[in-house]
Amino acid sequence: MLLLCSDGLTSPALLDAVRPWVPANRAAALVVTADDQYKANNWHVPRCTSELESLGLSVTPFDVDERPARDLLDYSVVEFIGGNPFYLLQSLRRADANEILMTLARDRLLIGWSAAAFVFGPTLALVNRYSPEMNTPGLTDLTALRLTDIQVLPHYSRFLTRFDNFEATCAAYEREMGCNVIRLNDGEGVLIQNEIGDGSLSHFIVR
Repeated sequence: MLLLCSDGLTSPALLDAVRPWVPANRAAALVVTADDQYKANNWHVPRCTSELESLGLSVTPFDVDERPARDLLDYSVVEFIGGNPFYLLQSLRRADANEILMTLARDRLLIGWSAAAFVFGPTLALVNRYSPEMNTPGLTDLTALRLTDIQVLPHYSRFLTRFDNFEATCAAYEREMGCNVIRLNDGEGVLIQNEIGDGSLSHFIVR
């Protein structure tokens, strides 16, 4: 199961949506790699830890820059916090983490919010239109991990007033790329699961 969300498990609706996919008394990894400065000291970590603990999970901070990505397979739930999507994509490429994350999304519960919600999708092209200055690694290939072809735009209502022409930029991107982008406010997400049998995907939006 894959959950793309705006700011983590910050609503009762999201907690209820993932609860059926959380095994009892199991471990979760909270991946802090996207914050290339503060890592486990990111100010969201205590809040995210509390949310996961409310689901009966024991939580361990995890940094793909410091530990092998294959160690993520030791956890039944893996959540990636936000930060710099370009840095996160670079780190996951270097760690050769794609197949591991595909396994987690297929067989367990993988959660990605903000930066990770972009990285788990097909491309960073949309976030690059808003914040090209975040591309501190200097990535020229913006192809993301493609765990899903669904594209989301996190923090939608909050960023409407932060960026000029925020909605117009997204609408222009949709027209040019021939795609649909799901706008997500904080507390919302998209839950994506493999269909049994034919390998296709189904999804629903949690609001």
